Amino acid sequence: MSGIYDTIVVGAGIEGSSTAYYLAKQGQKTLLLEQFPLPHSRGSSHGQSRITRKAYGPKEHYAVMMHEAFHLWEQLERESKTEIFINTGMLSVGEPGNDFIDGTIKAMRKHNIPMDVFGSDEAKMKYPMISYPTDFTYVLDHSGGILRADKALKAFQDQFQKFGGDLHDGEAMVKIIPGKVITVNTSKSTYKCNNLVLTVGPWAKTILPSLGVHIPLRPLRITVCYWKEKIPGQYAANRFPVFVQHPAVDNFGVYGLPSEEYPGHVKICLHFGPDIDPDNRDTVDDKWVMDKLKSYVSKHFPNLVPEPSILETCIYSWLPDEEFVLDKHPAWKNMIIGAGFSGHGFKLSPVVGKVLGEMAMGKEPSYNLSPCRIDRFFSRSKI
Repeated sequence: MSGIYDTIVVGAGIEGSSTAYYLAKQGQKTLLLEQFPLPHSRGSSHGQSRITRKAYGPKEHYAVMMHEAFHLWEQLERESKTEIFINTGMLSVGEPGNDFIDGTIKAMRKHNIPMDVFGSDEAKMKYPMISYPTDFTYVLDHSGGILRADKALKAFQDQFQKFGGDLHDGEAMVKIIPGKVITVNTSKSTYKCNNLVLTVGPWAKTILPSLGVHIPLRPLRITVCYWKEKIPGQYAANRFPVFVQHPAVDNFGVYGLPSEEYPGHVKICLHFGPDIDPDNRDTVDDKWVMDKLKSYVSKHFPNLVPEPSILETCIYSWLPDEEFVLDKHPAWKNMIIGAGFSGHGFKLSPVVGKVLGEMAMGKEPSYNLSPCRIDRFFSRSKI
């Protein structure tokens, strides 16, 4: 170890990598630590695709953040000379009175976000490859589409290093010693920093309690399914948008992306899964997930083979209100926590990285983060 870092960021998933990128770009001496050798598929940020959108149901504050997130993704594309975003539009579907549909329409009208709202007859003309009840409402968010996830993560990490940041992978954090200057012990060395940012994904469930922070975080294993087209090309990205139905099956959401990653295969997943230990995730029983998805695909996507041909997994860090934690530690104000992204944080990561970086630098965050405070889980708090 030599010298003291302005900030150490622990966890090089998309949120940690975007935070480290922001800090290094601001001239901060920054170390980004990752427990696994990169790239890896053990957390929440791997894979080829994620949905991006401004349609956010009743969670209007995220729709507001997404306005800047789109601009920051474009900036990263220019800097890294990497295509990250594919514009397909994002289709929300739901029954009359659906909170997500109604909240989306209200927020998008309020913020003048381009959209189309239509019913079953127009949906059949636009998207004859899907089948929903005739009383459903459809909202097409023109801005939505696909983020190339692996490329986005690598772009943040590469640009972070170009701005002078230090990236150490295959080096697990072992111990944190709080103080005005924080000491971080790892499996390989010891480092000191003025500020620490913890973006440790599902490992927050064990790391945060060791620091006196208790939140109801649940690591969930998500089964990522790819379903084969019966008619090749029918669900291609130039014909079919990304989509969300929430709720869709027993109060769980379902989301999907066109056949972009694997030729002739559509990605459709349940927005939930079984509880797991992130260090022992592969033995859990997810048959109930597969049963629900097979039934859903058979019913609403008749032109897909109702048995997935490709299966992958990732992990959600789930909180019951599906709001993030973006806050300072209750006692140690130079320790910043980003956690509980609940399966919808990837698209927002440029803004998450910015606000976590602002807090680490002692600046006022650019957004009202009151929905993301740690103390919302405490009956009484001194924060």
